[in-house]
Amino acid sequence: MSDHPWLTLVKKHRAIAVIRASQLELGRQMALAMASGGIELIEITWNSANASELITKLRSELPECTIGTGTLLNLEQLDNAISAGAQFLFTPHVDPTMIQVAVAENIPIIPGALSPTEIVTAWNYGATCVKVFPVQAVGGASYIKSLQGPLGHIPLIPTGGVTLKNAQEFLQAGAIAVGLSSELFPKQFVETGNWQAISQQAKTLVNSCLVKEPFSE
Repeated sequence: MSDHPWLTLVKKHRAIAVIRASQLELGRQMALAMASGGIELIEITWNSANASELITKLRSELPECTIGTGTLLNLEQLDNAISAGAQFLFTPHVDPTMIQVAVAENIPIIPGALSPTEIVTAWNYGATCVKVFPVQAVGGASYIKSLQGPLGHIPLIPTGGVTLKNAQEFLQAGAIAVGLSSELFPKQFVETGNWQAISQQAKTLVNSCLVKEPFSE
């Protein structure tokens, strides 16, 4: 699993922008701002407005980026996301069938898990990585660090509590990458359409993630 193209990509970029938008054009502008700021891994949550159309549109407009989706709750949503062209799939939970379908389609799937049992279960079912969510509820970066002893072979992507200030801390604790959502899109910037300021948020995150030494095998 260590030579999976998705892992190579994640090790290179280390930051995933998670976009949840109430309008298609708003989601598009958010994604363009992230790309402008240097973030090339972009997740459009499936509960965004017109998520499938937005994913298809961004695949065309941002060929240098890898566009995926998340908040997939069932097999029907997963199938529709694959049909829309999603290049990676996040779920908030562990569903063996969803994992197996994604693996069969050769599309990276990153299920959400929290306890060591859930993390190992997701990995054993074939998860490409495991999303540790919501990480802030169980100690943040210190929790990721505590998992490294027994579970250091499993690539972890914490979300739900990662900020611009602590992103590097999570990476130093052993996370392969981090996922950020609202932290990248301050409400006042979104409401005023200040995409330059939002792009700067992305640049700040990219610079923070680049400080850490490359992930060791």
